[in-house]
Formats: sequence, structure tokens, C-alpha cells
Amino acid sequence: MEEKEKKKNKKQKHQHPNDQTTKSAASDFSFKPSSEVKGLKFGGQFIVKSFTIRRARPLELLKLLDFPPLLNKSNANKLPFPSTTAFLPTNFTILAHHAWHTLTLGLGTKKSKVLLFVFESETMKLAVDRIWPSEIPLGEVNKKLIRGLTGCEMARFKFRKGCITFYVYAVRGAGTMGFSCADDLRTILQSVVALKDFLDHTSMLAMPNQRSLSYCPPVAMAH
Repeated sequence: MEEKEKKKNKKQKHQHPNDQTTKSAASDFSFKPSSEVKGLKFGGQFIVKSFTIRRARPLELLKLLDFPPLLNKSNANKLPFPSTTAFLPTNFTILAHHAWHTLTLGLGTKKSKVLLFVFESETMKLAVDRIWPSEIPLGEVNKKLIRGLTGCEMARFKFRKGCITFYVYAVRGAGTMGFSCADDLRTILQSVVALKDFLDHTSMLAMPNQRSLSYCPPVAMAH
């Protein structure tokens, strides 16, 4: 019996405190005041704080999650996750990651960060979108996006998928019981968990207006 208890304790110690399971009920999500919830982590590579992220369009979010569009059967004209705001790396960030990785002879990180904020209602999302910038340096996210939401509580989830780290935040008003968009949150978490590791974020995150670095126009060869 003692050996079994020791094994259980070891498993609990190795569990990431923020990697909550998608099977948890909404009431079990660990909501904390925005001033106390954990923000983005940068390790010792402070230069990454100057790299920027931009607000994603709805279809870009679905593409990133590998989620089929128009899955909302109750209203085929309405896209899924209407209360979710996502931020993706900008062209500058993708270029900067490659340059930094090359200049440091492979020591600089190539990992990008993707942020998803799932609000308790579409009304709350629209209100926050009005005050949030459409583009922001990663170093200002903790102060302006997370700590800036005074009067709110958040539950944080972190997933490492190859060269992309996903930060998912559920956002609700302080003192609110449960989470009204729990189904959307659970679906998003399950979609992220199901994603395969991103081996090359330059190609996987290339959107219609953001070409991959792997794209090379034809070059005339000298003979």
C-alpha cells in the first residue's frame, strides 16, 4: 500500500500545474484574479519580449486548430467560438525567430507563442477587443492584456506543441460562478491537445497574407 501511495505522489508532482485536463468540469477550472494568474514565460531569452503578435481573424483560428469551419449546426452562417480572441506571431516575429536562431548558432529559441482568450460571452469579447491593440509585443502581454483586465478572473492552460507554445485563458467576471462558454473552452482545449507537434511554425502558421519562409520565388540561374 505504501509503495502505491508513493507512486501516486510522484505522478502528482510531475504533473504541470497549468496543464489542466480537458475532462474537468467548468466548476473545476482553476480561476484566479487577473492580477494573480500566471502570464507568459520567457526564460532567459529576453529578446523574445520584443517580438510581436497580432490578432487573428476567425478563419485563421479555425485553420490553426485544424478545426472544420461552419460546424455550428444551429446557425450555419455563424463561425464557431464567437467569444474567442486569438493572437498569432506576426511576419516580423517569424523572421526574427529565424534570425535569432541563426545568429546564436542554434542556441536562440525558435519557439513561437500563440494566445487564445475564451471569454464568458461574445459581448465581453467585443468589449475587450475595443480596448486591446490589434498588435502587441510579447513583453507587454502580461501587463496590458492579462493584468489589464481588472475585475476579471482567469483560468490558464499551457500546451507545448513542437515549436509553438499555446497559452489558453478562460476569462470571466470576478465572482461569477461556473463558465458559460465551457463547451467552447473544452472543444478548444481538446483541439489543441489533438494537434500534432509543429515542426516548422513558418509554414504551419502561414496565412493568406503571411507567406511561409519556405516559399521562394523562381531565381534565374547563371550558366
